[in-house]
Amino acid sequence: MVTQVKVPMLPESVADATVSTWHKKVGDHVNRDENLVDIETDKVMLEVPAPVSGVLKEILHPTGATVGAADVIAVIDVANESAAAKAPAEKPSAVKEEKPAAITKETKSAAATKETLSPSARRAVGELGVDANNITGSGKDGRITKQDVVSQTKAPAAPAVNLIQTMGDRAEQRVPMTRLRKKIAERLLASQQSAAILTTFNEVNLKAVSDIRKQYQEKFVEAHGIKLGFMSFFVKAAVEALKRFPVVNASIDGDDIVYHGYFDIGVAVSSDRGLVVPILRNVDQLNLAGIEKAIAELSTKARNNQLTVEDMTGGTFTISNGGTFGSLMSTPILNPPQSAILGMHKIEDRPVVVDGQIVIRPMMYLAMSYDHRIIDGRESVTFLRTIKELLEEPARLLLDI
Repeated sequence: MVTQVKVPMLPESVADATVSTWHKKVGDHVNRDENLVDIETDKVMLEVPAPVSGVLKEILHPTGATVGAADVIAVIDVANESAAAKAPAEKPSAVKEEKPAAITKETKSAAATKETLSPSARRAVGELGVDANNITGSGKDGRITKQDVVSQTKAPAAPAVNLIQTMGDRAEQRVPMTRLRKKIAERLLASQQSAAILTTFNEVNLKAVSDIRKQYQEKFVEAHGIKLGFMSFFVKAAVEALKRFPVVNASIDGDDIVYHGYFDIGVAVSSDRGLVVPILRNVDQLNLAGIEKAIAELSTKARNNQLTVEDMTGGTFTISNGGTFGSLMSTPILNPPQSAILGMHKIEDRPVVVDGQIVIRPMMYLAMSYDHRIIDGRESVTFLRTIKELLEEPARLLLDI
């Protein structure tokens, strides 16, 4: 008897998907609920588990194939599984008795290892051809991450690519774009073509925020179990500024302007698959610790390719931190249908004038790109200046002034 493996229901608005990585080959034994293949959509990576235990008899759609919801992508033969279960046990000799025990131990070890592998780590193990049992996990509860696999592999084998030799030893590499990368390209191009994007700049003195972090970091960690970063202050300041300038939190729908009465902030995160923007919901109801925990959770999900469509749907305003990569200045692109995005950058000690004296302060350039169709220059400049003032006097965030 055979069982079909079908593509799961795809997220709303997603018409089809691409077969990304097969973790089993024809003839391999598979266990029920074991991940067989990763399916990539425009938004998320989906795992397709085996519906039954048995032997993978046939793969109908290879890596790179386009599939739709409910398409049959593989066939599992469960006859061998049933026959093995019904077959009478052979009386083993003294020598043979050691083998089943050893096999059982190895099987349990392999199963335990698979349970501790994150999806991205599992793909890295397959690509690099390494034994996961030799990898030490650094994640929660000993979970193995992709970084663990890469850092603990002495001589990783590069994934197969198509090379075109031209003019002697000069080589070109042609690699198909992933669905996510293509979607990112489409959205960014559409953003520039459909919105009147302008960018305004300012700079912020972060000494007050830095002093708070230094003074209360230890107590903050003890109380909340997470470090106090800069991002939570920026999110808090952005929400307060959005309350004062509702049009920046609005979006265009046809000939209408939609004013959102809630504050869902997108935080741009770089992942192995490309730039993703998971959403922090109802941020106005969170304190600094709640914001830090929400960001940490979404960042972990992004690194492990575990973000869901719900995690990235919606959003009324976005914050992008290019400073983590050393960027000193940039002009961020809008994330449609949002009307504005805040760009953070590298913090650098620079000489500035404070109260008539030249002093050294931790300074950051800020950039805000906005849709000039609904946001005027006065509003954009004042909005960004409000964020600057709130960060330079963070007590105002607590006093609501």
